[in-house]
Order: sequence, then C-alpha cells, then structure tokens
Amino acid sequence: MKLKHGDSAPSSARSIGKRGTGIVDQKIYDSVLKAVVSQRLPPGTKLTEASLCEVFSVSRTTVRKAIQRLAHDHILELRPNRGAIIAQPTPQETREIFAARRAIEAAIVPMSIKNATPSQILRLRQIVKDEHASFHAGDYAKWIRLGGEFHLLIAESAGNAVLTRFLRELVSRCSLIIALYQAPGKTSCPNDEHERLIDAIADGDATQAVAMMEQHLLDIEHNLHLSDAQREVDLAEIFGLK
Repeated sequence: MKLKHGDSAPSSARSIGKRGTGIVDQKIYDSVLKAVVSQRLPPGTKLTEASLCEVFSVSRTTVRKAIQRLAHDHILELRPNRGAIIAQPTPQETREIFAARRAIEAAIVPMSIKNATPSQILRLRQIVKDEHASFHAGDYAKWIRLGGEFHLLIAESAGNAVLTRFLRELVSRCSLIIALYQAPGKTSCPNDEHERLIDAIADGDATQAVAMMEQHLLDIEHNLHLSDAQREVDLAEIFGLK
C-alpha cells in the first residue's frame, strides 16, 4: 500500500484506545520506530488505522494501542481532522527545543558535579561503551536511545527530580528530531564528547563541563538537516512484509 507524504486519513485514525504493551502492538511500535530512525518513514507521512491494519494483519484495537504509544513518545502527532502522522518538528520548534535543553542542562551539570556518586560515574562510562558498540553494530535506534539515557543519567545524578522530569520530555523530543533529521555521515553524539564530559564532571570542573555541554548540544543541532521534501512510501516494503 502506497501513502503519499501529507495524504489525509479517515476519521477512524483519531479513535485512540487505552495504552497497552501487548506483543503485537509492541511489534507495530518497534517497526514504526525503526523505520523512522532509519529515515525510511519521512516526517509528515500519514499512518492511517486502515493501512496499518492491512500491513500487519491486525485489528483496529491493536493498531490504536500502538498509535497511542507512538504519540505519547512524540514519534507520531495526532492532528484534528488529519489523524496520525510521523512527527514533523519545524525548524523553529527545533531551535526552541534545543534552546530549552541547553538551559536545563546548563543548570543540571553543576548539580551533578556536586552530587554524582562514583557508581553513577561508572554507569555513565558504561553507557558510552554501549553507545559505541551500538553505533558500530548499525543499531541506530539503540544508539540514539543510549545517547538520551546518558544525558538523563547526568540529570538523575544531579538530584533534582523536577529538572530531570523537564529534561526527560526534551530528550524524548530531541531523540526523535535526531532520528528524523540527522544529516548523512554525521554523528549526533560522538563518544569522545561524552567521555570528555564525564571526565570534567568527575574532576569537578563546573565551568569546563557547562561549556562542553553547551557546545555539545549546539553541535548536535547544527548537524541536523531539516527538509520539507515529500515522497511516496510503501508501508509493506518498509516494514519488511513484501
């Protein structure tokens, strides 16, 4: 089944059920996420209930659960009278999200330096190793997820639950933006940058660590390739069912 980027969806796509984590709706969730991360599903692509039911041979109830979870994690957007589309952050939204994230993480880093435990530092170093392994194994979905977890662990080590909650929302949205718009041949979170951040935090150098975090996030933003290009997609082919 072919869907043209930006095509409209039937109103049934707006009927969302309760969240669930069944085996089948998890498969749909994972399939959509992997297709987004690999840039095979472009921003703005319409995902109707009918098309997903046909592609995965499942009921509308199952599809609705998957759609709700994808929307909750900002992978899909649910728009009145348009249904579900792959999230399509605008350049302005992207700038605002990254600006907010830089402000939050600049406040978090000095707290982390003050409160991080040796075990949390070790966990940060292990995440960097796992990131490196995932990237070289070609598992980009896991690589992006671990990059987000790295920053969230720094926030958790700071000991401020409110800032951590704010950052969790921003990291979720940034992870999707990276998956959608990472420029070819670029890496969003080079391992050596994360390693240097850990060293600065462990050494208690707040000035250096804050400056490094600021530059790190600016580099991620600058490596994004925002585009409004439209193209047709074949869901059955994308999800390996053809």
